[in-house]
Amino acid sequence: MARLTRPRRALSTNPLKSSAPLGAAMAYLGIEGAVPLFHGAQGCTAFAMVHMVRHFREAIPLQTTAMNEVSTILGGAEQIEEAIANLKKKADPRFIGIASTALTETSGEDIRGEVADIMARRSDFANLRVVYAATPDFEGAMEDGWAKAVRAIIDTLVPEIDPMWRDPDLRQVNLLPAAYLTPAEIEEIVRMIRAFGLKPIVLPDLSASLDGHLAEDWSGKSLGGTRLDDIPAMARSAVTFAIGESMRGAATLLAERGHMPVQVFPSLTGLKAVDAFVAALMRVAGTTDAPPAIRRDRARAQDAMLDAHFQTGGLKYAIAADPDLAYALSSALAAMGAEAVAVVTTSAANPIVELIPCETAVLGDLGDLEEGARDGGARLLISHAHGRHAAAALGLPLIRAGFPINDRLGAQDACRVGYRGTRAFLFEVANAVLAHPHNAQPQDFGAAPMEPEFEHDRSQTAPH
Repeated sequence: MARLTRPRRALSTNPLKSSAPLGAAMAYLGIEGAVPLFHGAQGCTAFAMVHMVRHFREAIPLQTTAMNEVSTILGGAEQIEEAIANLKKKADPRFIGIASTALTETSGEDIRGEVADIMARRSDFANLRVVYAATPDFEGAMEDGWAKAVRAIIDTLVPEIDPMWRDPDLRQVNLLPAAYLTPAEIEEIVRMIRAFGLKPIVLPDLSASLDGHLAEDWSGKSLGGTRLDDIPAMARSAVTFAIGESMRGAATLLAERGHMPVQVFPSLTGLKAVDAFVAALMRVAGTTDAPPAIRRDRARAQDAMLDAHFQTGGLKYAIAADPDLAYALSSALAAMGAEAVAVVTTSAANPIVELIPCETAVLGDLGDLEEGARDGGARLLISHAHGRHAAAALGLPLIRAGFPINDRLGAQDACRVGYRGTRAFLFEVANAVLAHPHNAQPQDFGAAPMEPEFEHDRSQTAPH
């Protein structure tokens, strides 16, 4: 199991992680009719918006309180109130999710108290739901901000049920997905739940808002997601399922509010992990057998394992990702006989790091990924799009996973969970190995590609 280490240097040469406020904003976008609001300077918001626009290829309604030098010193309550009023007037959202930044957190502003005071004073905000999560840039990574935002939503919008009068809906289940799950992956998990005749409430639900669909008009707010009316109803569910260890805190809080059991699945990639999830669904559904479609999917995943094991057995690879994603993919590959020679992650807050199947996990950047892959003799890299620099330098194939993926289309459609997603992931790894020659030479990523030889004689053949 992994021992977490930190490189001895004062800077990041090739950053890996995305910030906690960005993760919170993405979680807020999984709520229907929502607008995320950064409480900070304009630059913080612009940087996060560029990343999300390039990843999802969608218009992102991310807004800012536009703090300046004066409001930073004197307090930003006025900016928060003005921003909420402007958003209500222009976009008419039903939900506004506020995420703090390093600027406001460093100044020590009591944002939670200011928001409570504003909502108490402004009767015209009565039909608007406003949630605040403390997500300073200097603490944690994207998955931490996502988890904090989900916990804040539950804390604000889910009432506590009296256990004496609890009347649960035994066919309703709560699903809390981790930050790394794509819209297609959330959709696949929902499909599996519904196959057992159960009704899932997903919080947050990016499969309905950032799945890449054309809307009739652009309204300046999220184009789908978890219905606000469904969030309080989560207290009446039979059980809460959390995908990813980072969601344990939010799942525990929800279970306390509704006095229900909770089960955290660290991963849904790999046969053993998916089997555990299916067994849990069978218990909730009160059945001793899985539906035929699920059993068929499992048989196909098993066949894919047989087909791919020639390429994955003994495969040395390096991975750089948030803890939940790094564990999910590396544990699935370990079951197929692959060896992680370098693991780089972004946050020390997630205890799942200790369970990643490797000797050492580095809390570092993509420079550490490149160094570890070179020293360990890796034949494959797994990371987000910025890992392409290391892949080009080492002459290795790159499987793009995580956020951001800004140099390929369809990032929202990648699916590596469930039996179907596991099958697709194993084929993806095997094909990357098959397509890459063993004697590939490192490339200079910054060098211009050489022209074909016949191009050098263009001046002699071109007409004058």
